[in-house]
Amino acid sequence: MSLRNRELLQLLAVVNSRLGEDVSLPALARWAHRSRFDLHRRLRQLTGQTPKAYTTRVRLARAAGDLLAGDRRVSVIAFDHGFGSHEVFTRTFTRHLGRSPQSYRARGLHVAGRHIAAVHASAVRSAAPCISLYRISIIERKPAVPLDISVRDLPTIHALVMRRRVTRDEIAAALGECLPAVFDYAQRNGLAIAGPPFARYPEVGMGSLVIEGGITIAEPPSTPLDDGIEALVIPAGRAAVTIHRGPYDGLPESYQQVEKWMRDQGLSAAGAPWETYLTDPGDHPDPATWETEIVQPVR
Repeated sequence: MSLRNRELLQLLAVVNSRLGEDVSLPALARWAHRSRFDLHRRLRQLTGQTPKAYTTRVRLARAAGDLLAGDRRVSVIAFDHGFGSHEVFTRTFTRHLGRSPQSYRARGLHVAGRHIAAVHASAVRSAAPCISLYRISIIERKPAVPLDISVRDLPTIHALVMRRRVTRDEIAAALGECLPAVFDYAQRNGLAIAGPPFARYPEVGMGSLVIEGGITIAEPPSTPLDDGIEALVIPAGRAAVTIHRGPYDGLPESYQQVEKWMRDQGLSAAGAPWETYLTDPGDHPDPATWETEIVQPVR
């Protein structure tokens, strides 16, 4: 990762913590000590959105989560998330999420319960800022750190995913397309998000692999899905689990450590592995602090 991209992640971390304040392009340029033109261009290259589109998307996503998690007035939520008036918030929310804030709250999640809504809002708040940046390449290879690996019993997991066949060099781009689409679909349709984004690898070949990028949900959807979104059920069972710490570029070495550990323990793979992105690059700009959970079902 270039020095400037590292600085941009640090700027995004500040932005994401101050979305109730002025985060206009002139304000961001002052914080970053960059020209407006240069900052606009670089943020668009990094996030795939203009600075205004980025801040609006994150504000709306978090506000939508808050609408479902409590009973505060819509106008209060709008103000807390940086919207100057109830009218502007309602108009913008309706344009982006397909219904008014009041209608969105009245429909609720497909799975009822305050706890479910609170977990959903927490997951949205954490993942929304950089839903398109998971697996971003840092190109800072360091010696592999020994991992703490253990076998756990995992429950049945329900998820929404988009599936792509890609080369290894295309993983980040594929997730940059799939994760925002799945995240937006869940929010639009009231499906309760239950955890951070993940990527699963049901097929790995010499030249290409199949990747499923998505999010876990509290319960399976009760209606047919569209827009290329698929429901996924990962059955309960035992799995080798570990935490990879550091840039995503080191994940292949961590997977190799898991494979060797399994051989040493006399275990074999019993399904497709997946990785869950526990930290958001937009909230944790230092790649050394990024945590990715690796899960390999075993028999």
